[in-house]
Amino acid sequence: MKDINQKKNEDTNDFISKNFRRSEFACRCGCGFADIDIKLVKVLEEIRSISKSPIIITSGCRCEAHNTRVGGAKESQHVKGKAVDIKIIGYDSQVVADHIEKLYPYCYGIGRYSSWVHIDIRPEKVRWG
Repeated sequence: MKDINQKKNEDTNDFISKNFRRSEFACRCGCGFADIDIKLVKVLEEIRSISKSPIIITSGCRCEAHNTRVGGAKESQHVKGKAVDIKIIGYDSQVVADHIEKLYPYCYGIGRYSSWVHIDIRPEKVRWG
């Protein structure tokens, strides 16, 4: 397995875990930024193993320019490679958020939205939505 912090000009389609490819986390603007934190990937693998359903990453890494264009927070965890917005096939986003909050009751950022859930690996517990 390649180093999780490989440079953006390397192949972004390599699997970085059992169920995820680096390309799934790449900035949607096409700049190639895909330096996702391995701890977040491990959290997603845990969620996937419990839900037994594919996770769709609707937003992963964001370069600063793309983060600004989509209205992201100035200090967004997405810019640091420490956040994703996800959907889980077959589950309502509120059910997904409830599930994640039960798994991680004392840490991480979890945001509830109508059609996706935000999760980031900041050390402190933060909830919104």
